[in-house]
Amino acid sequence: MLGARGPRLRGGLWLAFAASPAGQDATVASWWCEYAWLPSGEVVPGVLVDVAGDTISAVTPGVPRPPGTARRLRGLTIPGLANVHSHAFHRALRGHAQRGRGSFWTWRERMYALASRLAPDSYQRLARAVFTEMVLAGVTCVGEFHYVHHTRDGTPYADPNAMGNALIAAAHEVGIRITLLDTCYLAGGLGRPVAGVQLRFSDETAARWAERVDRLSSDATTRIGAALHSVRAVPLTEIPDVVAWARARGAPLHVHVAEQPAEVAACVELLGRTPVRVLADAGALGEETTAIHAVHLDDDDVRVLGETRTGVCVCPTTERDLADGIAPARRLADTGVRLTLGSDSHAVVDLFEEARAVELHTRLQTLVRGSFDAAELLTAATVNGHRALGWPQAGRIAPGALADLVTIRLDSVRTAGCGPTPETVVFAATAADVTDVVVGGRVVVQEGRHQWLAEAGQTLEVAIAEITEDLPR
Repeated sequence: MLGARGPRLRGGLWLAFAASPAGQDATVASWWCEYAWLPSGEVVPGVLVDVAGDTISAVTPGVPRPPGTARRLRGLTIPGLANVHSHAFHRALRGHAQRGRGSFWTWRERMYALASRLAPDSYQRLARAVFTEMVLAGVTCVGEFHYVHHTRDGTPYADPNAMGNALIAAAHEVGIRITLLDTCYLAGGLGRPVAGVQLRFSDETAARWAERVDRLSSDATTRIGAALHSVRAVPLTEIPDVVAWARARGAPLHVHVAEQPAEVAACVELLGRTPVRVLADAGALGEETTAIHAVHLDDDDVRVLGETRTGVCVCPTTERDLADGIAPARRLADTGVRLTLGSDSHAVVDLFEEARAVELHTRLQTLVRGSFDAAELLTAATVNGHRALGWPQAGRIAPGALADLVTIRLDSVRTAGCGPTPETVVFAATAADVTDVVVGGRVVVQEGRHQWLAEAGQTLEVAIAEITEDLPR
C-alpha cells in the first residue's frame, strides 16, 4: 500500500490521508493567488489566503505580490471541486464499453460482469488509482455511490464493510475527501428478486442494511451517507426505513431517478406513479436528498422536485455516453432545485467538461445560447456539490471554509488568450489544465503531479488489468 500508515480501520485497512513525501510537511500557512474566484462571483487579482489547520482563516484581496512566507499559485484559483456521483469500478469500462451498438441495458450487463470480479484488495487498488485521477483533475471531495457489498454469492465478508472500508482507505491514501454513500439494493427490478451478481449488492432488508452501515465510521475526511439505488431496486415497503436512517443522522440521501424511459414506464405501469412521485409519497425527497440523473421527467416531476427543494445531480458525460438523454437542467434550476455534477461511470473525469456540457446540452434542447452562466455552473461544481455530500463548510474561498484550492493555468493551448474569467474555466479549460490542488491546507497536487502517488496512468493500467483479465470486451 502506498503512503504512510495512519489509524487502522476495521478489516485491517490502513488510513493514509495526506501522507506526504518522507520527512516533509506539505501544510502551508498562506497562499497567494494570482487570481481567485471569490464568493461574490468575481475574479479578483492578488488574493492572499491564510490557513489555520484545515480551514481558511482570512482572505485578503488586492495583495499585489506574495509575502515572503506565502506559496505562490499562478493562474486562476477556484474552490475545490465536488464529484457528487461516482462508481469507482466503472472506470475499468472506459474505452471498451463504447464499442459497437447497444443501450444502457446492454452496457449494464458488462458492468455486472465487472462487478463480479471485485474483491476488497483489488477494489482498493482500483479506487486508489481512480481517486488519484480525480484529484489531479481538481476534485477535492467525491461522493462514492457504493453498492458492491458482499462476496460473489452474497455472503457477507468477515468484515461486513470490507468493500466500503477499502474505498475509504483508498480515498485517505490519495488525499481526497469522501462521502461514502452506502447503497441499499434489495431487488432485481420492480417485483423481482435479486439474482446473479446482484446478490453481492443486497442486504435482504433495509433493517439489515442499516445494521451494517451503522458499523462504518466517519472521521475528519470521511462522511457516511445513504443511498437508495432506485425505486427499481428498493421495494416500497423498505424505502421509509432507509429515509429514516438518513434523517435521524443528518446524513445525505442519494437516489438514481428516471435515468431511462423504460424505468419510468415500468414504474408507472406497476406502481401507477412516476419514480419522483413514488419517492415523494415515501417521504424520500427534501433538501438533504439528491436525485441522480433526473432525465425523463414530466412537468409534475419537475414541480415536485422544486417544491421539496430536492437537489439534482446531472452527469452529462455519462448520460450521453449511455444514450440516457438530457436532463431538463434549466427548468429544474428555475424551480429552485440545486444542481450538482458527477462523473458517474467515468467515461470522462473532468468536472469542467461536466459543467460546460450542462449548458451545451441545453443549447441543443432549446436552440438558445446562455441558459447558464459560468458562475452558476461553477457554483454547481463547488459549493452546491459539497453541500450535497454533507460538507457545507467547503466549496468557497472564504474565512471559515475548508482550505481547498484548485489552480487552473491560463497559458495552455486551451486557455491562452482567454483571460482570468469563470468562462475560461468552464468553457475553455480541461482537467489537464489543473496545476495545483490543496485539500484542507495540504498540498496534494503541485505542478500537475500528485505529491506522493506517482505514475497515475500506469497505476490505473495495472489496477484495471487486474480485474479485467480474461473478461470479454
